[in-house]
Amino acid sequence: MKTILLSILLALAIHPQFKPGDMVPDSYVRAVGTDSFFTSEEIPDSIFSVMTGRSYPGNCTIRRSSLRYIKVLHKNAKGQTLVGELVAGKAIARDLLDIFKALYNASYPIERMRLIDIYDASDDLSMKHNNSSCFNYRTIGNTGKISSHGLGLAVDINPLYNPYWKKDKSGKELVSPAEGRPYVNRKASFPYKISAGDLCCRLFKAHGFVWGGDWRSCKDYQHFEKKN
Repeated sequence: MKTILLSILLALAIHPQFKPGDMVPDSYVRAVGTDSFFTSEEIPDSIFSVMTGRSYPGNCTIRRSSLRYIKVLHKNAKGQTLVGELVAGKAIARDLLDIFKALYNASYPIERMRLIDIYDASDDLSMKHNNSSCFNYRTIGNTGKISSHGLGLAVDINPLYNPYWKKDKSGKELVSPAEGRPYVNRKASFPYKISAGDLCCRLFKAHGFVWGGDWRSCKDYQHFEKKN
């Protein structure tokens, strides 16, 4: 009974000594279990204040109540365990908890997972720092349509090493982030690479997501989205 009570108290406390981005000793995780590290909740006021004017600008048409603040554990390429966080649509919150827990249990490497607001909601800066993220309100260029990220239905994983690539009609290559150009060559070997059929792809697809690496007109190797 005492063990059960302790587990409940730990789960309710959500391990306040470990903040997003902190490294968590594996011995601690083994002692308390992983479940209480994988949480989804309505956006707390403290988080919403950080989002306001950044990923949640004044013209945002997405209801705060339709979003969720998610915390998980993830491993980096060094095998270190870190606390990750992101904001996502309520519709995919359960999927993401299941996916990230499976990735963590398999030691699948994700380097960084912090709110994009830390980068002033700049996609370029977040991608440059290989930060995995989800919600960031914006419309698709030259249209009034809200993007999948603006709906909280798209996730970018290890974006520096899995860039967006497209060749325009003149043959010019567009790579985003620009620092990801060395990783356009998918035959090369490098850390944090997402490949067709790897665990990350399999898990997202099993939960109904589409992978940008499968697109024909362009490639967005970091990108997984679920249709509304």
